[in-house]
Amino acid sequence: MKKTFFLAAGLLFSVSTQAQILDIIKSTVKNQTGVDLNNPVKTKTTTNTTTTSTNTQSSATNINSLSSTQISSGLKEALTLGVTEGVKKLGVTDGFLKNEAVKILMPEKLRIIDTKLRAFGLGSLADQGVKLLNRAAEDAVTESAPIFTKAITSMTITDAKNILLGGNNSATNYLQSKTQGQLFTAFQPKVKASLGKVGADKVWNNLISKYNTLTGNAVSTDLNEYVTNETINGVFKMVAEKERGIRNNSVMRTTSILQKVFGAQDRK
Repeated sequence: MKKTFFLAAGLLFSVSTQAQILDIIKSTVKNQTGVDLNNPVKTKTTTNTTTTSTNTQSSATNINSLSSTQISSGLKEALTLGVTEGVKKLGVTDGFLKNEAVKILMPEKLRIIDTKLRAFGLGSLADQGVKLLNRAAEDAVTESAPIFTKAITSMTITDAKNILLGGNNSATNYLQSKTQGQLFTAFQPKVKASLGKVGADKVWNNLISKYNTLTGNAVSTDLNEYVTNETINGVFKMVAEKERGIRNNSVMRTTSILQKVFGAQDRK
């Protein structure tokens, strides 16, 4: 009986001692790490969800949300920039003459003159004639910017969205088709003055006179009309180049309206 009592007492003492030791361990862990072993933290299963954020910018406008007025404003601004930069490049010495894209050549109906004069050793006179046609254009074009700008601002774009979604030169082609006549009428006097200013009219009178004398023919041409058309066409080529750049290169969209309208065009 005593043996049983002592065995039971020993077990109780052993359990008590283990409990005390466990309490000491728990207390030490809590003090050192802040972790309460009596209240273990449940591990939460977290699901990592990758969220792709989309930066919404004004240039990310959907084309369907743009009004015809907004599109028209963007197109007109692109054209105005094209005119401004084009006139600046063309209105300097050799702006036409050294630019193969816009260089004014001998009028087609008078190119036989070039051939004949060179055959008679008068190639330098023919070269001078072509040079002065380009000099007249370079001089006249410096005054063309306001004429082009007026044509652009007064232009009514009836189907702005179709023009925006058209080819690289759609706005330029539209402008040219709608304003060529009025531009010619307004610009022709300036070209006439420039032909006289650079001496092109005198050189060409001499050139044609020599040709007629040498060949017995009688040719003439309206240089004013020819140079006016060629100068206008040269400016439109520069405008088309600018439009193409704005359409295809976002870096060239230097204003908010260009970014919005042509950014929408990118997402057509």
